[in-house]
Amino acid sequence: MAKKQSGWQADPKQIARVVSGQHDDPFSILGLHESDGQWTLRALVPHAQWIEARTLDGKALGKLEKRDDAGFFEGRVAMDRFQPVLYHAGNEGGEWDVIDPYSFGPVLGPMDDYYIGEGSHLRLFDKMGAHFMTFEGVEGTHFAVWAPNAQRVSVVGSFNDWDGRRHPMRRRNEIGIWEIFLPGVLPGAQYKYEILGKAGNLLPLKADPYAQQTEMRPKTASVVADPTPFAWTDNAYMEARKSRDYRREPMSVYEVHLGSWRKRPDGGFLSYDQLADQLVPYAADMGFTHIELLPISEHPYDPSWGYQPTGLYAPTARFGDPAGFARFVDAAHNAGLGIILDWVPAHFPTDEHGLAKFDGTALYEHADPRQGYHPDWNTAIYNFGRKEVSSFLTNNALYWLEKFHIDGLRVDAVASMLYLDYSRQPGQWVPNSQGGNENIEAIAFLQRVNAETYGNHPGTFTVAEESTSWPGVTAPTYAKGLGFGFKWNMGFMNDTLRYMQREPIHRRFHHHDLTFGLLYAFSENFTLPLSHDEVVHGKGSLLTKMPGDDWQKFANLRAYYAFMWGYPGKKLLFMGQEFAQREEWNEAHALDWWLLDAQFHEGVRRLVSDLNTVYRELPALHGRDCEPEGFEWIIANDQANSVLAWVRKAPDAAPVVVITNLTPVPREKYRLPMPAAGRWIERINTDAGWYAGSNTGNQGVVNATKGNEFGYPATAEIVLPPLSTLILQFEPE
Repeated sequence: MAKKQSGWQADPKQIARVVSGQHDDPFSILGLHESDGQWTLRALVPHAQWIEARTLDGKALGKLEKRDDAGFFEGRVAMDRFQPVLYHAGNEGGEWDVIDPYSFGPVLGPMDDYYIGEGSHLRLFDKMGAHFMTFEGVEGTHFAVWAPNAQRVSVVGSFNDWDGRRHPMRRRNEIGIWEIFLPGVLPGAQYKYEILGKAGNLLPLKADPYAQQTEMRPKTASVVADPTPFAWTDNAYMEARKSRDYRREPMSVYEVHLGSWRKRPDGGFLSYDQLADQLVPYAADMGFTHIELLPISEHPYDPSWGYQPTGLYAPTARFGDPAGFARFVDAAHNAGLGIILDWVPAHFPTDEHGLAKFDGTALYEHADPRQGYHPDWNTAIYNFGRKEVSSFLTNNALYWLEKFHIDGLRVDAVASMLYLDYSRQPGQWVPNSQGGNENIEAIAFLQRVNAETYGNHPGTFTVAEESTSWPGVTAPTYAKGLGFGFKWNMGFMNDTLRYMQREPIHRRFHHHDLTFGLLYAFSENFTLPLSHDEVVHGKGSLLTKMPGDDWQKFANLRAYYAFMWGYPGKKLLFMGQEFAQREEWNEAHALDWWLLDAQFHEGVRRLVSDLNTVYRELPALHGRDCEPEGFEWIIANDQANSVLAWVRKAPDAAPVVVITNLTPVPREKYRLPMPAAGRWIERINTDAGWYAGSNTGNQGVVNATKGNEFGYPATAEIVLPPLSTLILQFEPE
């Protein structure tokens, strides 16, 4: 005859749902419960044959009865209040202690619910994901994940045999978040989320969207991060940064892919600490102001270069742990270098452990493939109109700036976010509510990110990789702009590279490729990018794009670099191009550093270093990079000789004249209008012997005399070396 069930005991059907991992509200069954002044404890402890309940200070509360062979125990206990409980369990193999996670209250509070529900929470990285802490006097880890359409979510990991029945989480119905505090789970523990879809189907294990550390690929588990605060030593740098206006300061960016800049002798990756010891002093010695890193958020596939991230909050484990990355940034700041991160909020890969169909439904992405699938990259597009998704991404931007002292975020693929019909044929996209092709939700998201970035972290900046003529990319959000600090000038890059690839004899017919950019040069705050995109996928290196024999290729490249450094706009150069890498970039191999043993390559490296020095030292070259009063043409229409000249100016600074001769013909006594009479110092001559040129020039000085038939203040007769650019600095008396 079956034993009669007491009124306080759990319904066998409820027990069956718990032990089978089907219960959607485990906290209603497990843990400590009070009814009519009596307390009941229920626990699921697999493998236990018996259990004794105790308080944390060792007071015996009583033995629990085994109700199910899977390890479900239940019993009445003598308690006077709700408090954490410890189970002393045993079987024939031994005894062990377990602190009951279901005897703890929630960690998230009502204000978290309010701000998360509103979509305005700006500290989600402190609340979501895994956080080691002391809670109600016990050390453990709090887990929180958004999965509003799940029937059940469990934390599984190395601490519970990856068994989803062991630690199902508490559902916060109003906001769709599941949470649990697991005592004894320490930093370094691997974990994922086991999710039961709303139809009761078990999904592939999911990595934590907010994980701040991950396993090394090809493993994909999230890792509980060490919460020890990093001991920063960059206080002086950070304080000075707050008052900077980068539009009027030199910004010369060295773009780097950490995995292939340099490698260990055994072919492995340098660690963050080794990069701090090698990359940081190299970039500082070269005179760059910033290092820009191709995405270092965790990503599963090396050939994606990081542009298909699965762990937006985790510095990739390829080079070490998060503290190692912080040491790298700290070292850069102490060397006077800023760090820019490539940031990818446009799309994400569909790896089954990632965000795609996270709770069995289209959660982070659009359900409609016309909105949620990216045909170019076979990726999923974020649903920017969903407040939880906007908050997830906005918080991610703020996380990098706060936790790792990042100076700037270069936002990837902005054009693909702005246009609903990007890379789509008619009928393959969904118009907005006004019938247009603008992605209204993405625009609002970008404006929010920029407003929060500049509002919360003075001295930081954002950069848009935006390849169209979208208006107001760098206009402030209050003026209905997108609010970016800078925009990559793709037009400059395309026009000038197209020109430089032509044989010099044909350049006179394409002179406008070098002058057209000045028609819009001040419509945005521009960065001039010679980026990784120009030296991959069969495009060759910058050197191999140049026409002519080897001597002419190097001369062309040197002239082009000085042309760019003298042109209005901030500068960006991809690694290896500073010493004229011959092979196009391959992420699997280190740069060809041995080339620096060759005179021509070392000459280009010296030139880039000197260009950075001159650019930083002369306010005329950077103080009005983004404003039209900083530029004036001297010669814009000498197509016949392929010669261009202009003045760069800034308040209270000596003017600078830039002259470029883009044919291999030296010009003797070239008559040049000048903005002032007197002595002009030849700060840069790309044909100098120091750079492995032919050493033609003006012996370091150009003298301009008063008067000019075209109305300029002065005139100079100068020598223009072949395929060269000169930068002349006025020397006031």
